Amino acid sequence: MSRPPTFVPPPCTRARALHTPRGDFAVLDASPRTAPRGTALLLPGFTGSKEDFIALLEPLAEAGYRVVAVDGRGQYESDGTDREESYAQDELARDALAQTAALGLGGSAVHLLGHSLGGLVARAAAILDPAPFRSLTLMSSGPGVVVEAQRIKLKILGDALATRGMEQVWEAMRAFDPPAEAEADDGEDLRRRWMRHRPAQLIATGRQLATEPDRVAEVAATGLPVHVVSGERDDVWPVPQLDAMAQRLGARRTRIEGAEHSPNTDRPGPTAAALASFWDSL
Repeated sequence: MSRPPTFVPPPCTRARALHTPRGDFAVLDASPRTAPRGTALLLPGFTGSKEDFIALLEPLAEAGYRVVAVDGRGQYESDGTDREESYAQDELARDALAQTAALGLGGSAVHLLGHSLGGLVARAAAILDPAPFRSLTLMSSGPGVVVEAQRIKLKILGDALATRGMEQVWEAMRAFDPPAEAEADDGEDLRRRWMRHRPAQLIATGRQLATEPDRVAEVAATGLPVHVVSGERDDVWPVPQLDAMAQRLGARRTRIEGAEHSPNTDRPGPTAAALASFWDSL
């Protein structure tokens, strides 16, 4: 999981509810001091939340962009159901389209970004309807299923969530992945976030990661400018696979030096600079 440096948003950010016909979604809405050069919608990954982008908000706002990071349905502070079918990828994609419409831009297109699982949702939304989007950024999000080792982990996690409580599963996960020294609160923010996820959301989206088909040709057919961003190493989708995907898409390709699966939290400064540079080029 991504480990944000803090769960406290910067001063340029407003935590609020984004009201849509498909429900309310918790967002962090960061704005520049002057009229924005554009607006970006950021979708988090598996077990993640809008806070995974918190270190990007201020530098992107300073670059002139309004940036809205969202909790998807059943993630952290956005409500959800206990029915797995509520989290079918098509449903999540339609949520992203509704969130985009609710930003109230009067027809101006939005830069859409998805990290990991969020990238699968973002591309599904763009395939459904590319018209609301100016560009698509796939951050550490590959062409199809995750690697076998991750599929095994997802199967174990899904089975555990189906039979045990969230607290028990959290304690088991922390035993295998203890908190880093940098987590001054011993990971309490991460634990609180985990406890507010809906188990059905985690089970359903975990299954998507393990079964996702290759949809690169469908993304290419949207005609959207695409940016493929990753770290130098990735244990979910191998970096050479991301390179090949970018080539198939004719996409801009950025590797963030010193980052792994979460460049948004590993190296937020260079990551924000790369995103702003891509959006500026359009």
